[in-house]
Amino acid sequence: MGGPATQDLWISTFLEAQAAELGAATNTLLAYGRDLKDFAGFLSRKNSDFATADRDQVEAYLIDCDAQGLAQSTRARRLSAIKQLYRFAFEEGWRDSNPAIQIKGPGRQKRLPKTLDVPEVDRLLDAARTTGRTQSDRLRNTCLMEVLYATGMRVTELVSLPVASARGDPRMLLVLGKGGKERMVPLSPPAREALAAWLAVRDEAEEQLVSKGGRPSKFLFPSRGKSGHLTRHRFYLLIKELAVTAGLPPDKVTPHTLRHAFATHLLANGADLRAIQTLLGHADVATTEIYTHVLDERLSELVLEHHPLARNKG
Repeated sequence: MGGPATQDLWISTFLEAQAAELGAATNTLLAYGRDLKDFAGFLSRKNSDFATADRDQVEAYLIDCDAQGLAQSTRARRLSAIKQLYRFAFEEGWRDSNPAIQIKGPGRQKRLPKTLDVPEVDRLLDAARTTGRTQSDRLRNTCLMEVLYATGMRVTELVSLPVASARGDPRMLLVLGKGGKERMVPLSPPAREALAAWLAVRDEAEEQLVSKGGRPSKFLFPSRGKSGHLTRHRFYLLIKELAVTAGLPPDKVTPHTLRHAFATHLLANGADLRAIQTLLGHADVATTEIYTHVLDERLSELVLEHHPLARNKG
């Protein structure tokens, strides 16, 4: 049995295979890389490495992570990365055993996702229309928020949308999701209106750029940065600004909160769970079912708050 000469080569070869064979997202690969480098460092301090580590050492690493106070979800993710690395190593013939195969992880805490009610979303959308240094900024911000709430897209899917997908006043957008999987998502009338308004000013700015010798962008939300489009980080900061303007607690509002609101509001208005699964791009309907619990909790709160028999009688 012979694997790569160094632990770094183990990691890089594994990540390349994940990207090529499974189409793993960049953010997923970065997380795997960080987790495996941390595990490699632990093994080195124990005079071990990926090729020689046994089950006891993998379990000792997980105990060490727990002692550091790492969240249950972080420990579960690290074990998942280790298991996948060793499964790959076994299949490639780098090892004749998988030392992590029988180790059970800490699991994940099933916390209900934070969401927003309809009036709170309306306040965010109103804030987008008035937030920005220029009219162009305000139209872009409005388009971002309207499209996000109308489609439930992941933030990476939103900021990296190609401009070609938005041409011709579309009723649907083609979205490239996790693992390179494509899906269609419908646009609401307000989202289509915001999209058309943003496209007009975006295209005008692009024409001016080209007239000065610049290269046109292929993205709906172009940026001068390395990626060529608005980054996830910038949009995260933007939505916090909008929360403050809307009078909402910033810690309650994230790009993913709008995705949760999209799903919860659809379910509350009678949408089929399978349809929501397709719109969100979930591989397993079990992932989508969390929204039924969110809705159940909301309904329980409404009953306790408004039903006359639930009130304390003075």
